[in-house]
Amino acid sequence: MRLRHWHEDDLEVFFDLYSRWEVMRWLGPQPRGVLRDREEARARMARWHERERDLPDPFGLWAIVPDDAGRGRPVGTVLLLPLHDANGPTDEIEIGWHLHPDHQGRGYATGAARLLLDRTPPGVLALTDPDNHASQAVARRLGMRDEGLTDRWFGLTTRQFRA
Repeated sequence: MRLRHWHEDDLEVFFDLYSRWEVMRWLGPQPRGVLRDREEARARMARWHERERDLPDPFGLWAIVPDDAGRGRPVGTVLLLPLHDANGPTDEIEIGWHLHPDHQGRGYATGAARLLLDRTPPGVLALTDPDNHASQAVARRLGMRDEGLTDRWFGLTTRQFRA
């Protein structure tokens, strides 16, 4: 498996991933919604590129490209980003993962997150929707400790795990 930045050539795969309710139901503030068209996907990808522009490696929003996925096509995203709360930037770091439903259950999220966690100091957080048991299982497989529910991040209640 390798991680790389999302490219403009990935737009169809990116749109397919983030236009699915099975993926987007867990992501972002309420009300949650899917990408409606390719222009919206292009705009979101551009915002991602802008957000990660000045971040040092290994921070970023990384396309997950398994060796067995064929043709180097991404199957999802793994992210490592500095966290902000209501008071602004914090010293906390978030790791997260989003996989296309056709590629879930194969260890891609765990493997991709492990690649990033191996390059970061301890204490990285995974923030999951309280009902997203699949993502919580990934966090547990990574050896992350469940710290319970918190309202600190993104104006949402999330279940927080710490590496």
